Amino acid sequence: QVQLVESGGGLVQPGGSLRLSCAASGIIFRFYTMGWYRQAPGKQRELVARISSGGRTNYADSVQGRFTISRDNAKNTVYLQMNSLKAEDTAVYHCNADPNIASLDDYWGQGTQVTVSS
Repeated sequence: QVQLVESGGGLVQPGGSLRLSCAASGIIFRFYTMGWYRQAPGKQRELVARISSGGRTNYADSVQGRFTISRDNAKNTVYLQMNSLKAEDTAVYHCNADPNIASLDDYWGQGTQVTVSS
C-alpha cells in the first residue's frame, strides 16, 4: 500500500520559514519524480516545486528564490524549505509521487495546512 505522509505545516508570521516533509512508503522512491502542490480556498491546485529522480528541480515563478525542494532517497523523504513566507502562500500543501510512466498511477498525500498570518 502506497502512503505519502506530509508533516511540518502550521501557522507562521509573514517573513517566517517552515520546512515541510513527505515520507513515502510502498514505492521505489528513488525512481519517482516528487512534487509539492498547493491548493488555497476557492482556487485550483497548483504546482509549487518538483524534483526528478536525478535531482533536477523546477519551481513555480511565485516561489522561485524563496522555496527549495530536496530529497533524501535513503530516507524515502522529500522536503520543501519555505523561506520569506507571504500571506499568499497560505494553502494546503500536498506531496505527489509521479512515476513518469503514463500507464502507472501517481500518488498523493493527504496534505498539510500552511497558514501565513500576523
